[in-house]
Amino acid sequence: MRLDFDNTLEVLENEPLSKHSSFKIGGEARYAIFPKSKDELISAIETVTRNNAKLAIVGNGSNLLFDDDGFDGAIIFTKSMSSTEYVHSASGTFIRAECGKSLTELASEAGKKHSLAGLEFAYGIPGTLGGAVYMNAGAYGGQMSDVVIETEYFDPSNNEIKVIDKKEHDFSYRHSVFEDHPEYVILSTLLELKEGNAEEIFAAMSKNMSARKEKQPLEYPNAGSTFKRPGGNLFAGKLIEDSGLKGYTVGGAQVSEKHAGFIINRGGATCRDVLAVIEHTKNTVLEKFGVELECEVIYIPR
Repeated sequence: MRLDFDNTLEVLENEPLSKHSSFKIGGEARYAIFPKSKDELISAIETVTRNNAKLAIVGNGSNLLFDDDGFDGAIIFTKSMSSTEYVHSASGTFIRAECGKSLTELASEAGKKHSLAGLEFAYGIPGTLGGAVYMNAGAYGGQMSDVVIETEYFDPSNNEIKVIDKKEHDFSYRHSVFEDHPEYVILSTLLELKEGNAEEIFAAMSKNMSARKEKQPLEYPNAGSTFKRPGGNLFAGKLIEDSGLKGYTVGGAQVSEKHAGFIINRGGATCRDVLAVIEHTKNTVLEKFGVELECEVIYIPR
């Protein structure tokens, strides 16, 4: 099916998704779209839905696994939507940023340039703000629910832009209301941070980044932590390591020998390779410990 998009939109046809995935995996998308504003994003959504074509909306592809056969429809990448506004008022200090804003860039900008504390945990997380809100991303004792005040989103079912407050996000561990309503499209989020000391904030961010480099296989393409924390005192990486799966390999995909909570692309890995490693890992941990692991990486089928 041929789709005619607004000529202001950046649209690539038959685009290799491996170029837009932190895993460096994925076949061609019939259309890859890169809106630069809220209006362009909504226009693209309306064009795709009006033509009953398949649609996926993502940030920068940092926690996704694209299919080897690509995507037979349109994938919208929001990573070019990154406008940011800082508001200092008597009631507090706030940041309103669009969904495609890099989380690490936002944390760095807020801490180093504006001396605002609260996003230190996010420094080094490779996703976008929208993706972070969607899954209530977190690390090193912090998470998005600590700083989110409200989120603006587009509801395609009635073509309305709506705003929800903190409580309505229904935040829990790696969960928000947006996971329950994947049809909602996050447009921007308002965060509340605290005035702090830039040097202390930078020191905390540097400490977190050093820990990431030391413990995580950042030298290989990956999509972050493969599985969610099971709960209680259990950790997915420890369960996988104790199952003897460090280094388990299918094709080019491998359970990292550095951190068993990560599956890496050692070179030439396919989506099928990664899915096979995920399935074997889940089955082995379930058999050995009776724990059912839940994937944190999102698979986008053809």
